[in-house]
Amino acid sequence: MTRVYLVSQILQRLGYSVEIVGCQFGQSIYPPPPENLPVIPVPGKPLPGFMSSATQLLSQIRGDIIYAIKPRPTSLGIALLKKFYTRRPVFLDIDDWELSWFGGDGYDYRPSPKDFVRDFLKPDGDLRDMGHHYYVSLGERWVNHADVVTVNNQFLQQKFGGHYLPNSKDTHMFDPARFDPAASRQKYGLSDYRVLMFPGTARPHKGLEDVLMALDQLNQPDLRLVIVGGRKPDGYEDDLMARWPQWLIKLPRFPMEQMAEVVAAAHVVVVPQRDTPTAKAQFPIKLTDGMSMAKPILSTHVGDIPKILGDTGYLVAPHAPEELAKMLQIILDNPDQAAAQGSLGRERCIQHYSVDAMAERLGPLLERYVRRSSPHASPSAHCSSS
Repeated sequence: MTRVYLVSQILQRLGYSVEIVGCQFGQSIYPPPPENLPVIPVPGKPLPGFMSSATQLLSQIRGDIIYAIKPRPTSLGIALLKKFYTRRPVFLDIDDWELSWFGGDGYDYRPSPKDFVRDFLKPDGDLRDMGHHYYVSLGERWVNHADVVTVNNQFLQQKFGGHYLPNSKDTHMFDPARFDPAASRQKYGLSDYRVLMFPGTARPHKGLEDVLMALDQLNQPDLRLVIVGGRKPDGYEDDLMARWPQWLIKLPRFPMEQMAEVVAAAHVVVVPQRDTPTAKAQFPIKLTDGMSMAKPILSTHVGDIPKILGDTGYLVAPHAPEELAKMLQIILDNPDQAAAQGSLGRERCIQHYSVDAMAERLGPLLERYVRRSSPHASPSAHCSSS
């Protein structure tokens, strides 16, 4: 949903009326939406019940432009079906190569008749789940049916084509001048520590184990890695907490409007991506969290990260706890230089990765299709996601 909100912010900045419509497969929406962004959730059901969910979704989509987030049947598939009936243009945004989680281009679902019966016809069959690998692969085959494709990194652009629309940040909301770091640390119980912050979901490809091993090497009792929010799709985060309780602090989920104050508490933002296909296909939004708040960023030479940071961050090789430990010590020993790098990072974020900068990229594309589809209507858009 974070990418949904970012795209919606850009559309709103351009003067569009935006509604988010999508299936909700779970008890809550994470992260919760901004107050000024209407969200219309439709209960998501496994097949065959999903057909009724799809009917409800189709009835809720009324915008001049349909902006599907992720190439899934539950988003792109619904958008293309609506286009068939209404001729409304479909934009598609891709921010992850989700098939990389299941083997990438080598994935091939070829079940035997017996397996198909088990997977689809049984009440607990895997193919009743709309998030199954097969449906992810199916959605990727439909990418070229969208009128416009936007992607958030070069890897995805090379794979799917489309227009580069990197992750952006509202640099007015995320403005370090609005916050006192010491007060933020006190508010969130971090006053006794030098804080390395990771805002997001813990996953193996994100390299948190490398940071924790680096902390083992440094062995400085006031250092802490603080994980903020994120989902818990599996037991990975719990495993980290069990293995490194001396270095880890977990903060809960916060609304988007509160995250700037939370990030203000950091001394360093860490984005230690590992060199995997999944990591290469991502633009870690934690980068713009740290850049916009003028924080020094410690990251790795993976994917677009060096290009995103330019000369404003601190980069080491992936899978290298020793290098992370050495670079972290350099950052902590030179706070004035680190602060200067953070300030440069904010300037770069405003110029290249702010909502205003992204509006300049996306505006001309949208205007062309709005005029074509509804020349006399007030501009509106529906973001479809699930």
